[in-house]
This record gives sequence, C-alpha cells and structure tokens, in this order.
Amino acid sequence: MAGWWRDRADSAGTKLATSPRRGPGSRIAAFTELDTGLRRYDAVMIFQPAALALLLAATLNALMLLAAAGFALHLLRYWNPASGSERQIALERRTYLVSTLVGLSLLIGLPAMALLVHNADAMAPFFTGAMCALGSLKVNAWGMPTLLTMLVGFFLAAAWLVLNHLDNQGWDTPLMRRKYRLLLLLAPLALAQAVLLWLYYLNLNPEVITSCCGSLFGPAAEGVAADLATLPLGFIQPAFFGGWLLTLVVGALFIARGRLGHVFGYLFGRGFGLLAALHLPLALAAVIAFIAPYIYEQPNHHCPFCLLQAEHGYAGWVLYLPLFVGTAAGIGAGLAAGVATGGGTGGATKTRADSLREAAPRVATNLAKLSVAALGLFGLAVLFYLWRSNLVM
Repeated sequence: MAGWWRDRADSAGTKLATSPRRGPGSRIAAFTELDTGLRRYDAVMIFQPAALALLLAATLNALMLLAAAGFALHLLRYWNPASGSERQIALERRTYLVSTLVGLSLLIGLPAMALLVHNADAMAPFFTGAMCALGSLKVNAWGMPTLLTMLVGFFLAAAWLVLNHLDNQGWDTPLMRRKYRLLLLLAPLALAQAVLLWLYYLNLNPEVITSCCGSLFGPAAEGVAADLATLPLGFIQPAFFGGWLLTLVVGALFIARGRLGHVFGYLFGRGFGLLAALHLPLALAAVIAFIAPYIYEQPNHHCPFCLLQAEHGYAGWVLYLPLFVGTAAGIGAGLAAGVATGGGTGGATKTRADSLREAAPRVATNLAKLSVAALGLFGLAVLFYLWRSNLVM
C-alpha cells in the first residue's frame, strides 16, 4: 500500500530524499526510518515517541495539579499556623507530600516546550509547505495556542518552584498561602495545555497545505509577526542592546547590594526581576527583526524557528536556552528579593518572615548570578553572530 509520503513525492515530481534535511544519515531520514507508522498513516502521527512522551507528561501533570488544586482550596480555607488543632497538624503533614509531588511534576514538565518545538521541527518534512517547526504548528488551529500555553506555564512553574524552595527554608513555612494561590492558577493552565496538546496531535493531517515561515514573516505578510519583522533597525537595535545592558547592570548592582545598603539592594532586586521579565519579549522581537536575518545572511528571512535547524548551526538553541533560563532565574530572583523588604539595622536584612532572614537573600543572590550569567551569554552569542555575518543591513 502506497503511503501518503510517496503520493506527495510523485505529485511534486521529485523524491523527498532529494531535500538536504531528508538525505541519507540526516536527522529526518532517521526519524522517518524509525517511525514507519508515520510514513503510512496520518492518523497515527500521535504514536511518535516524542509525541507520546509529551502527551503522557502533560496529562499526568494536569491530573496532578488538579488534585493538588483541590487540596489547595482546603488549605487556603483552614490553614492557621498558630493553631495546634488536629486539622492543622494533618494539613502540615499532607502539605509536605503535596508540595513535593507538585514540585517534581512541574520540574519534569519544564522541558516540555523545547520538546514540542523539537518534535514539530522534526515533523516539518511531512507537511506540504512546512519548512520548520512553525509550519508544523500551523497545520491546525491548536499548535500555536499549545506553544503559548507552554510558554506561560514554563515561567509560572519556575516561579512556583522558587517560592516552594524558599518556603521550605523557613521553619514556619511562611509562603504557604502564596505558593498555593499560585498553584490555583497553574492547575487550569496545565489542564488547558494538556487538552490543547491532545487536540493538536489528534488533528494532524499530512494532506493539509500549511503556511511556511516566509508567508508569515515576508514583506507581503500581515499581522503581528510581519510587524515585528519590519521594525526599524534604528529603533529595535538600540532598544534591544540598551535593555540588555540595563538588565545586566541592575542585576550586578543587586548582587553587589552589600556595598549599597539593604534598602537600595532589594529595590534593585525587585527591579531586576521586572527587567528580566520585560527583556524576554524585547529579545524575541529583536531575534525576528534583525538577529535572525544576520544569522541567515538573508535580509528577508526572519523566522525564529528555522534557527533551531542544523543548517544554521543550531543557533536557536544557543540563543534560546540561555535566554529562557536567564529570564526564569531573573524572575525568581525578583520574587526572592520581594520576600525581603529591606530596611534592616546593624547589617541585618529585614524580611517579611523572620525564618527567611538568611535564606531569602541567599536564594535571591544565587538566582541573580545565574540570570546575569545566562543573559550575558545570550547577549554575547548575539554579538558573535552579528560579527560573523556577511550581511549588511
């Protein structure tokens, strides 16, 4: 029985193997040989190992967080650390187990977004019109919403893990209510992520002609993506590098807060967390507007997903990994700094909870160091790619 991939090859008049991404020994060739079901039946695309891993992880994560959300509602209603009642003691015992299970679930789910994009990029050769992960995600209406929910979920999960780590440092678990309120936001988001992921994979159809990145970012395109691609270089380049340097400077001042006094130090900490969060959309806009064209050495190629491919030296992974790690760590540093209000006397740090007097500054400083290092690496990588490029814009 002839598979759909053979029909596509015949209708185009060429064999799929003529593509450099499908040649012998390539990643796509190995992907194709291993997944015989994918080559023959579009209905079983869902049985790819990467897809099954994503679906299983997202489903278990959603079930875990929904169950934990039910416990969170009970805890928020009855939690009273000053009470010695049997109900309070039972809550304290259960919360350690629930927090541990939620933490493990969120930690395992952090790489889900990267796995989704990687798998979408690997599937691109099987869809007419798709050149990269973006084409695969645009095959149906569920791909991009899935990616966006994973993006939001990644940073919320990182924030919860920071709060949980801080809470465990205090003998009186002072952040218990705060982290379980955040869990009530994470639970429906995890459910939406799982549902969207199932809808995306169940509705994949290799016969659909999808949009390539050129049609979304090209000169004749319309929409937000096209607007970002046409941002004036005289605006986006100074804005990006200025924002990057400002974020690093504020982060460095926060790390050196011992020489500035605690009040100014923790103001810089909260400011650094905000700047790290705002730097992410600015950096992504810069990637689309001018960084990607310099890497491709093509002024009209703005796709941020093609950067992930081997043809471009996996530049996307070099850029995105430190960017996302640095952003998450920076937001976490701001949260940890927010626990400390500053204004201590005699060299002491005044905190919202006395039990976190030493832990909060230490966690905030370590996260700030990680964030500054990661964002600094991201900026240096951008400068390297611009310096190496032969493109003149």
